Amino acid sequence: MKIIHTCMQNTIKVKEDKYMNNKRPNIILIMSDDLGYEVINANGGTSYETPRLNNLAETGIRFENAHAQPLCTPTRIQLMTGKYNFRNYIGFGLMDPNEKTFGHIMSDNGYKTLISGKWQLYSYNPPDEMPEERNKGQKIEDAGFDEFCVWHAHQTEEKGSRYKNPIVYQNGEYLSKEITEGNYGEDIFSDYILDFMERNLDDPFFVYFPMTLTHRPLEPTPDSQEFAVFDPPSNKTLGGRTWEQLEGWDDDSKYYKDMVEYHDKTIGKIVDKLDSLGIRENTLILYLGDNGSPIEVSSFMGDLEIPGGKGKTIDTGTHVPLICNWKSKIPASLVSTNLVDTTDFLPTIFEATGIKFPENYIIDGKSFYPQLLGEDGDPRDWIFFHFDAGGRNKRPIQRFLRNHSWKLYEDGRMFDMKSDLNEKNAYLPENDSDESKENRNILEPIFGELK
Repeated sequence: MKIIHTCMQNTIKVKEDKYMNNKRPNIILIMSDDLGYEVINANGGTSYETPRLNNLAETGIRFENAHAQPLCTPTRIQLMTGKYNFRNYIGFGLMDPNEKTFGHIMSDNGYKTLISGKWQLYSYNPPDEMPEERNKGQKIEDAGFDEFCVWHAHQTEEKGSRYKNPIVYQNGEYLSKEITEGNYGEDIFSDYILDFMERNLDDPFFVYFPMTLTHRPLEPTPDSQEFAVFDPPSNKTLGGRTWEQLEGWDDDSKYYKDMVEYHDKTIGKIVDKLDSLGIRENTLILYLGDNGSPIEVSSFMGDLEIPGGKGKTIDTGTHVPLICNWKSKIPASLVSTNLVDTTDFLPTIFEATGIKFPENYIIDGKSFYPQLLGEDGDPRDWIFFHFDAGGRNKRPIQRFLRNHSWKLYEDGRMFDMKSDLNEKNAYLPENDSDESKENRNILEPIFGELK
């Protein structure tokens, strides 16, 4: 059974208001940064409190087999374009400037569009490190959105804080210190989203919220006792200090709990605004993580300890939460075991909104819209990873495929995902079991089709 109905629901009452009739659905796509599957209570996590995401799952659908790339940039490129990384990935922290994003496509189809949160896709490397990679990405102004409010719009050495006293680039100008001093990045980004929604009630809107939480540095949030006395660098050059010089504030894993819970609270703020505006029933909310949790952090699912797997190709590096909610369409308390990857969001959004694929546009993703409605649809048999970690100490590109039970690397290693998620016992062609050989014969030819 692909779709599990965990409660009985006879009908879904659709709220009748002036924004529901004759209007295409609004889309809000939220992506947390460095937060794996094991973090969310609804998925069985017990280390943190995530009541607002739990509620979205209880009144919508959660997916048990959603996967992203092991690092943020590869995931973001797939999410925004619907294409596998071998087609259009040019380097870490870079988006091909010639690539169309969902911002362009949604705007071209009459949607009011906003990105608010993390960009980091124009220029990643500091001047003394791989300078040939600087300024090769896509400017936020060219990414297709009507409005933007982002952190890390330009150079890495200018990015400053993403949290307290953040550096924020909004619609072509940096916010002044008078606005950002003492404030918190995620509050600025989410408040802009609330204002944008209120200003666009008469038009369908598409909001992309790539959250800065819960990425390093691990530091206090406004709900932490220490927030008032925490003084991060606030100017573009970090005031001559590095994060490592902040005397223990950076990467203190005790703050990961505060960050997870503030990220949940922030999502709740957006949901509450949808309710107060009377547009919740006509809004599809899609929430996912961009990769596994930080390797500095361990979380629990009951008695089971789960170390963070960010940057790793094992299950904890790619297995992410996926929760979708649409009060007038999605039955409550659905659970899907279908495979999903980040190329699938663009075709899902197209199907939900009735948008047609642009002419000659290559798309690798597969819509999971039928699953949102409680139907099987045409689910994936496998998902594909083309992982280029990049950076100074460049690792070889790793390509691998997985289905529900088995995972195959292009170099021939194969692992049983039912019993070996940490990939300790490789099957090679010379020692295949009957089951591994059968799955190898299914998966291996696919690599040749994806080049």
